[in-house]
Amino acid sequence: MGIAETLSPAGWASLAAVLVWLGLLLARGGFWRADQKLDNAGVTHDEAKPVVAVIPARDEVFTIGRTVHSLLRQDYPGPLSIVVVDDNSSDGTAAAARAAAERDDEKACLHVIQGQPLPEGWSGKLWAVYQGLQHARTVAPDARYVLLTDAEIEHNPGNLSRLVARAVRENRVLVSLMVRLRCVSVWEKILIPAFVFFFQKLYPFPRVNDPKSSVAGAAGGCMLARLDALDAAGGIEAIRSELIDDCALARNMKAQGSIWLGLATRTRSLRRYEGRGEIWRIVTRTAFTQLGNSAFYLLLMMLFMVLAYLWPPVAFVWGLVNGDWTTAGLGLLGWLLMAVAYWPTLKVYHMPRWRSLTLPLAALMYSGMTLDSARRHWVGQGRAWKGRVYR
Repeated sequence: MGIAETLSPAGWASLAAVLVWLGLLLARGGFWRADQKLDNAGVTHDEAKPVVAVIPARDEVFTIGRTVHSLLRQDYPGPLSIVVVDDNSSDGTAAAARAAAERDDEKACLHVIQGQPLPEGWSGKLWAVYQGLQHARTVAPDARYVLLTDAEIEHNPGNLSRLVARAVRENRVLVSLMVRLRCVSVWEKILIPAFVFFFQKLYPFPRVNDPKSSVAGAAGGCMLARLDALDAAGGIEAIRSELIDDCALARNMKAQGSIWLGLATRTRSLRRYEGRGEIWRIVTRTAFTQLGNSAFYLLLMMLFMVLAYLWPPVAFVWGLVNGDWTTAGLGLLGWLLMAVAYWPTLKVYHMPRWRSLTLPLAALMYSGMTLDSARRHWVGQGRAWKGRVYR
């Protein structure tokens, strides 16, 4: 009796899931290895170029001081200027940023400016970045690179030196790091490593880093851009209304030269995600935008998530209960392949391998977030972020 006669419909679905995971493991650029990281060696004094850091900050009083302090204490051997744009905060963000500079030399290289009202057609973050870049050209006219970083990123002392080393030695026009996200609470442990895993699957880092590949992606929390290439790509103005601005910038920059994206192990985000609701709000802001606001792509995504992530554990249990050992075996195999793919990302976050078994739960949650993002789009609620709604 052939395999076609022995497999039930559930068995066929389980076999399809196994084939999907074999394809992801073997034919998706090795994204799951999570091995794209900066070298430990920093830039030499001769290689160091003038850098200006631009930090958009809106209501970040609890983190901006540590972010600025971490940049002021970089071991970078070249000139570094820092521009903080207070994007109409209501909580003392500007004062907290200024207080981070303790010595006279630190105060000299730190510039805190007040952002102007948001004009039509701009996202709040990009308008703040644009203003910061305009100011940077006056305080650091010789800057070769700009470090675009968020107001809750604490940079390892050698981070900038390693970023510039990668850019200079490999002639990269954009070098970006997905910083280490906070992973302490119960929901953070379930959802944060899964988010990093899904991001790597969507934008396989090895393909992003391959100049011959058209895949482009970046992580907005930490991006070092070469200024002449940024200008040639149309500047921040070219992406002024983008909600997924980091990847939009990466596409424009890769048209100018090679880019690089990797995982950080020491530079980290200070943002806390204590409850499921906070992560839910952040993801729903851009999840449907990632699908081009397309109902068709949403349907394809949901079918893929069900088949690849949810069906293997269901098939394993269903097969055991009903005595369908072939379905149970294929379901278990699919689940194990999923776990193997997830292990390297869990290792980055120093988490035990058994947590790979929770990936289907995380996939279920992210599917719900994407559906909610689509619902908000269809009913006209828009995307809310820091007191602003983008429709």
